[in-house]
Amino acid sequence: MDKQSYAIIGTGALGGLYGGMLAKAGHEVHFLLHSDYDHVCDHGLKVESIWGDFHVSNVNAHQSADSLPPCDVTIVALKTTRNHLLAQLLPPPTCDGGVVLVLQNGLNIELDSVDVVGHDRVLGGCCFLCSNKVGPGHIHHLDFGRIVFGEFSQREITPRARQICDDLVAAGIDAHLSDDLAMVRWRKLMWNIPFNGLSVALNASTKEIVDDPHSAALADAIIREVHAGAAACGVTVPDEMIAKTMDNTRKMVPYDSSMRLDFLNQRPMELQSIFGNPLATASEHGHTMPRVEMLYQELRFIDKANLAAK
Repeated sequence: MDKQSYAIIGTGALGGLYGGMLAKAGHEVHFLLHSDYDHVCDHGLKVESIWGDFHVSNVNAHQSADSLPPCDVTIVALKTTRNHLLAQLLPPPTCDGGVVLVLQNGLNIELDSVDVVGHDRVLGGCCFLCSNKVGPGHIHHLDFGRIVFGEFSQREITPRARQICDDLVAAGIDAHLSDDLAMVRWRKLMWNIPFNGLSVALNASTKEIVDDPHSAALADAIIREVHAGAAACGVTVPDEMIAKTMDNTRKMVPYDSSMRLDFLNQRPMELQSIFGNPLATASEHGHTMPRVEMLYQELRFIDKANLAAK
C-alpha cells in the first residue's frame, strides 16, 4: 500500500515539526509557506528536537495554496486568527476527497474547516507540545510532543483515523486516538486558558507562574474553573487531570507559551478560540467561569493596545 500524502497548512512550530517528521519517514508532504518560502527552498527545513535533530533538504514547498496537489490528509496548523483564510487554502489539497486534521488551539475551531469540506471529512486534535519556530525554516522542539485526535462529527475511532495515527507513530510521533474529541479539547483548555493567559497578563514564563505561590494558586483556581465548565457542558474530564496539569507544567522546561510569543511579537492572540468560544459554550449551558471571563477581558484590552502600538 502506498504511503498517504500530506499537506501542511501552517509550517510553524507545530506543522514544521510533525510535517518534517512525516517527510523524513518517506511520506509525500507538501508545505504551505509564506515568509520562509525562499529560505526553505534554498536551505530546507531544520528541526532540533528532543526526539532527534534532522534536516529535510528537498522540501515540497508551496507559496500559494493553488499549487498544492490533492493530498490524502491536510493538517491545519495555522493560528486560529487566520482561519478566515481556510476557504481559500483548503480546496486545492482536499479536492479529491482528502480529509482534514485540525491541530489548532481552542474549542469548536473545526467548524471553520467544516464550512469548507463538510462534517464527514474533518478530524480534530490537540498537541501537548513545547516547540518554537526560532528562525526561517528552523524549528526547536523543547519538550513533550503528544498528539491526541479523533473524529469531529462522530464518537468512534474510524479506520481512517487509525491509518493517520499509524502514520504518525511510524514517523516517531507520540500520537494517540480518542473517541471523545470534546474531552480532549477541554482537557487542553485546562492548560491553555491559565498558562497562555497568565503568561501574557503577568509577563511570565510557565516556570515563573508555577514557582510563585500566588500565581500558582491563581493558575490552579482557573484550571478547576475550566474543569467545572467542561462538566457543565456535559464533558467529563477525569478529576486527576487537575493536579496533573500543574504537575506537568512544573516538570516542563522553562517555556514561553505561544500566546506570549504572539504578544511579544505584536501578533494577534488566539483569544476567541481559546477564551471566547469556551465561555460562550459554557454560557449556552447556563454556566459562568468568572475568572476565565476576567482574564479574557483583560487580554482583549492588552491585545488591542499591543496591536495598536505596532
